Amino acid sequence: MNKVVKVGSRGSALALWQTEHVIARLKEAHPGVEFEILIIKTQGDKILDVPLARIGDRGLFVKEIEEALLDGRIDFAVHSLKDLPTEQPAGLMIGAVSERVDARDCLVSSRYASLAAVPDGAVIGTSSLRRKAQLMA
Repeated sequence: MNKVVKVGSRGSALALWQTEHVIARLKEAHPGVEFEILIIKTQGDKILDVPLARIGDRGLFVKEIEEALLDGRIDFAVHSLKDLPTEQPAGLMIGAVSERVDARDCLVSSRYASLAAVPDGAVIGTSSLRRKAQLMA
């Protein structure tokens, strides 16, 4: 009997799509391997009434998944890189980065046709600290 590889994922539609995508790629290379997705609810998933930037806790969407990795409940996890802290906890590493399906983000504006058209000092809303850093660079 084959061992089932347990894959940790958040339960959002995007997280599950990303996880299924990674599993499909792995199955192409290893057709005999079975995978099981374990949905893990993170602190960031539970906080619905406060802007995440106000909380400011690093790893809001990964801590519970990291704990599941460290205690052996899952074999690996699939994350959006934007959710990972810049430094990984002891005992964990980024094992692979998949090819991006679509690298575009989206600017929604009634005033500007593109990000290049947005003037310096304009206010842009995002909950991602990495996106904020990219915009300010």
